[in-house]
Amino acid sequence: MTHTAPEIVSPPGTSAPDVHGLDVTHVHGDAYDVDIRGHRLLVDQPMEAGGTDVAPTPVELFAASLATCVAFYAGRYLKRHGLPRHGLRVHTEFTMAAEPPARVDSLRLTITPPPALSAQRHAALLAVASHCTVHNTLRLPPRIDIGLEPQEP
Repeated sequence: MTHTAPEIVSPPGTSAPDVHGLDVTHVHGDAYDVDIRGHRLLVDQPMEAGGTDVAPTPVELFAASLATCVAFYAGRYLKRHGLPRHGLRVHTEFTMAAEPPARVDSLRLTITPPPALSAQRHAALLAVASHCTVHNTLRLPPRIDIGLEPQEP
């Protein structure tokens, strides 16, 4: 019996959504290889959690996904206005929830704009960066379906 992913159905009169894929494969211990359009990255767990600490954890990548999305949107704002991106930085901190289920409880992102950005543009940069795709996704969470497809013997 093979499980297939649920069919994505578009509302009448709309086009089908683009489906994006990636593959995660076990490497060793708690380490996993992620293949995204031919780009490879690794995830693991820290030594104190039983891993070998050869890569960031999935939760760290989750926080990094938000931080890099914010940075990308901020960078595009700067580029659109002919301003340099050199010096743009996003520092991110997160806390884990103390109560089950295991999850990120809070994220705090601090954007350091390039020195060339005038104070008059700070609010606009923050507004644009705050509407990045990952942040919008967290504000309006997607439907998540987790299925199982057993391997054929």
